[in-house]
Amino acid sequence: MLIRLSEWLERFLYRRADHIILNSPGFVDHVENRGARSIDIIPNGVDITMFNPHDNGETFRRNHSLEDKILAVYAGAHGMSNDLSVVLEAAEHLQEDPRILFVFIGDGKEKPNLMATAQAKNLKNVRFLPPVPKMEIPGTLAAADLCLAILKPIEAYKTTYPNKVFDYMAAGRAVVLAIDGEIRELLEVADAGVAVQPGDAVALADAVRTLADEPELRHRMGLAGHDYVRRNFDRPSLARKLLLVMEKMVGGNPADERESRLSEGE
Repeated sequence: MLIRLSEWLERFLYRRADHIILNSPGFVDHVENRGARSIDIIPNGVDITMFNPHDNGETFRRNHSLEDKILAVYAGAHGMSNDLSVVLEAAEHLQEDPRILFVFIGDGKEKPNLMATAQAKNLKNVRFLPPVPKMEIPGTLAAADLCLAILKPIEAYKTTYPNKVFDYMAAGRAVVLAIDGEIRELLEVADAGVAVQPGDAVALADAVRTLADEPELRHRMGLAGHDYVRRNFDRPSLARKLLLVMEKMVGGNPADERESRLSEGE
């Protein structure tokens, strides 16, 4: 009964909304099928000014004694939906390659289980580190040679735009992506990394090995990703779009002065 009432409320609100703002194109069909009439897509963006794609993360590497490794970094929540056990399986496949180290940065309900699994399997190519403040993320990601984004192979996750992927791209790091759907299409259009089938540890290991073997490829993909988010997902540009949508809704004209300030990043 609660589910039916919630679905009725959802349809009621969509049908009567003056405007719907979505943060992923993957949601458009859903809201249209439930009565939405006027829709704009304004995705979650990234503050591109925080990131320097040419930073080598020397301080982070030195602080954690990681100077001589190729780092495959996962930064974010360690929850059930993140499917990080598959990353541990990939690490197991690459145990004989002493160059590559998988670094997990963050926290979550599954972290103790993941650490226990890594210890039980005696995975020497895995390191778990605590979460870092948002302002330290750029310097942390700068230490990575490539970055990992992964979710369970669930249909609903095909609609999402995970924020961590935009941070990885803004940092100028090639992405190994194990998520299907909208974010995979974006990564492939940007030519910013390698996409593999979610849940496939062997494919994930192969993608990590490929980028480890080809530093020029991962460098090119990293810079391509940075350029793509700078042009399409920079936060001031998205704020300007939101401002125009809101002014249109209330029947006003865009405020030239405010738009000028936004374009300058204020």
